[in-house]
Parts: sequence; structure tokens; C-alpha cells
Amino acid sequence: MSGVGPVSQDWEPVVLRKKAPTAAAKKDEKAVNAARRSGAEIDTQKKYNAGTNKAASSSTSLNTKRLDEDTENLTHEKVPTELKKAIMQARMDKKLTQSQLAQAINEKPQVIQEYESGKAIPNQQIIGKLERALGTKLRGKK
Repeated sequence: MSGVGPVSQDWEPVVLRKKAPTAAAKKDEKAVNAARRSGAEIDTQKKYNAGTNKAASSSTSLNTKRLDEDTENLTHEKVPTELKKAIMQARMDKKLTQSQLAQAINEKPQVIQEYESGKAIPNQQIIGKLERALGTKLRGKK
């Protein structure tokens, strides 16, 4: 190789692992000014309500109108009156307190209180435990 002539490199520099600029970096004021200086085309847009919270507090939007017109009843199911009376009557017949009955079915006394007051959401497993502990049929009377 020594007699061939001068050796010259014709390579382009390669940068490895350099990340592309993020969207925020592209919008950065320095980047925009640099693009202006280099003569690149810059597109600017004025955004409607940019930086304000007018949309949240102004006139009635479509969603709030839809909510106002909605008449669907959004309450959860509660214990029917017949069931709570049947639980109370069966417990009294067995001469059990609420806490004794709760202990018999491995639940908290609050669960029995909620069922007897009608505030609980009916759970078929708990009703089944109550039926076995009280020896009566509580379901299927409808």
C-alpha cells in the first residue's frame, strides 16, 4: 500500500445513541430562533382558549346538558323489607343477639345491623349463611 498514493478519508462522522428532540424541545424558544436564523419554515398557530380555563366555567356544555337530561336512577339495591323482617323474626325466635348471630356466620355484627336496618347491599352468600344459622328460608318468597 505504500506506493499507491496519499491516503485520504472520505467518511462522514457518525453519532451513536443521540436521541431525537422531543416535542417540547422542538417548541423551545431557542430551537425556534435557531430555525428562524437558518431560514427554515416555521408554522405558528394561535390556539383557542390556550392557557385559560374558560371552557370549564363558561356556558353549559354538551356533557352537562346530557347529565341534566339523564333521568336514570343510580342507586344500589337494598335489602327488601320482607327480608329484614324475616331475619329479625328468626333471630328473635332463636333468642340470639345480633353479635351472636354474626359470630355464628363468621361475619361482623355491623353486617347483621345493616341487613336488619335495610342498608346493606344484598349478598347471596351472606343470606345463605343466615338461612343455615337461623334454620329458616329467607330467599325465594317473591
